[in-house]
Amino acid sequence: MDIKGYQHYKQDSINTMTQGELLLLVFDELVKRLTLAELMLTKEDFPSFEAATDKSLEIVRYLDHTLDLNYAIGRDLHRIYDFICYDLSRIKTGRNRTELERVKKMAMELRESFRQADKQQGGK
Repeated sequence: MDIKGYQHYKQDSINTMTQGELLLLVFDELVKRLTLAELMLTKEDFPSFEAATDKSLEIVRYLDHTLDLNYAIGRDLHRIYDFICYDLSRIKTGRNRTELERVKKMAMELRESFRQADKQQGGK
């Protein structure tokens, strides 16, 4: 397999995505990392659980940093992302499976909301 060709294809795919598609891709990664954290917590693989939780925090912080706080929706999302970061920090420390499931559900609901909004704006 030609690795350079694959990397070029992957980069081209990302470069041609709409903002909505990129946002959904970031949320897909967040949900994936939260699912991995759940799995690692179940297996009691705490280093991997913490790594997945840390990556989830990085993703939410990235989403938060991309907000335009000049708009009400940006400020509302900032509060939601801030809450998720706070909760993820508590989840990491307390290894709380119930709270992790709740945060994952929130992330999935946010993703679905953005998917619907993108669809209404003419996205795929």
